[in-house]
Amino acid sequence: MVVWSGVRKFSAVAFGTGAGFSAYLYQHIKSEERQVHSSWTNSDKPINPFAIWDSNWDFRNPRHLVKPAKNDSPQEENRYNSDLEKSTTRSVRHIILVRHGEYLDAGETDDTHCLTQKGCIQAKYAGQRLREMGVKWDKIIVSTMTRAQETAEIILKEIDFEPKKVVNCPYIREGAPIPPQPPVGHWRPQESQFFRDGARIEAAFRRYFHRAFPTDKKDTYTLIVGHGNVIRYFVCRALQFPPEAWLRINVNHASITWLTIQPSGNVTIKCLGDSGFMPAQYLTNRIPSEAKNVV
Repeated sequence: MVVWSGVRKFSAVAFGTGAGFSAYLYQHIKSEERQVHSSWTNSDKPINPFAIWDSNWDFRNPRHLVKPAKNDSPQEENRYNSDLEKSTTRSVRHIILVRHGEYLDAGETDDTHCLTQKGCIQAKYAGQRLREMGVKWDKIIVSTMTRAQETAEIILKEIDFEPKKVVNCPYIREGAPIPPQPPVGHWRPQESQFFRDGARIEAAFRRYFHRAFPTDKKDTYTLIVGHGNVIRYFVCRALQFPPEAWLRINVNHASITWLTIQPSGNVTIKCLGDSGFMPAQYLTNRIPSEAKNVV
């Protein structure tokens, strides 16, 4: 139908020769093909502004770091290109996040929130899986909360990394990062808790999530042992999803989440809450009652 409407338009224009008609018809069909191809990627439709990727999300896009050329002189152009070269990242940054193992919420202080027997086994499975990945870790960061410390201690027995090089970070302690959407009725922290925890967790994201340094000569691997809420918030922020969506994600105890940051600043997720490396009988994601603390 589209072609015949084009023929009617052609008749009115009257090119005058069969060759002219053939050329017109060929170009018109090719134009229709281009429109169809565009529809496959929705490029003919307006893009939701919230879906547009911010390539300078970590404020490390080299073009934003280098002082622009003052003029068009060869000297300024050479200076600009040289500075741009020095500020450009060429390595990939890998961030692997592990949630702590199952623990008991017993007592009023964090010191008493220790791993259950099942949580210890989960952590051991996670450590074995990390060892099987064959990764040489550049940095390991652990929350200062008891359950994360105990999980990391078990993991370190399974992988090749010096415990004294571990960074203990209070910024990634568990908390309430931001009021979730949709709201949930069973969990209602005070607004002040979101204000306090949210600022801290966001600061942790900005500290650890960024593209590799220009001085990095090879891909880097950072392991973070932390908490469910923090990991889910980090995933949303890294993928530029609405951070309020963090509570829609579930990650099991001792599960592994792997995010990759390319030199361009693009971020991909290799796995989210992966726990398939441990038997089904050890899969948990909630705090158990003391009566169920039996493996």
